Amino acid sequence: MAEVLTEIEELRRRIDVIDDQLIRLLNVRVACALEIGRLKHEASMPVYDPEREKRVLAMVLDTATKLAGPLEAEATVRIFERIIDEARRAERIAADRRDE
Repeated sequence: MAEVLTEIEELRRRIDVIDDQLIRLLNVRVACALEIGRLKHEASMPVYDPEREKRVLAMVLDTATKLAGPLEAEATVRIFERIIDEARRAERIAADRRDE
C-alpha cells in the first residue's frame, strides 16, 4: 500500500510539473496571438481568419492521430478549439483596450 501511495504522489508531482509547463506554453501562444492581433489591427485586417483556424485544427488532428497517445485525436482538437477561442477572446479584449 505504501508503495502505491508513493508512486501516486510521484505521478502527481510529474503532473504538476507538466501543468506548469502547459500554462507557460499557453501564455506564450496567446502572447503570439496578441501580437498578431496588434499587427492585424495596424494593417486594418480582420482578427478572425477562418482558413488559418481550419489549417491549425487540421494540423492538430494530423499530429494527434500520428502520435496515437491515450488522448483521442478528436479530444485534442476540442482542446485546441477552446485554446483558439480563448486566444481570440484575449485579442478582442486587447483590441478594445487599444480603442479606448
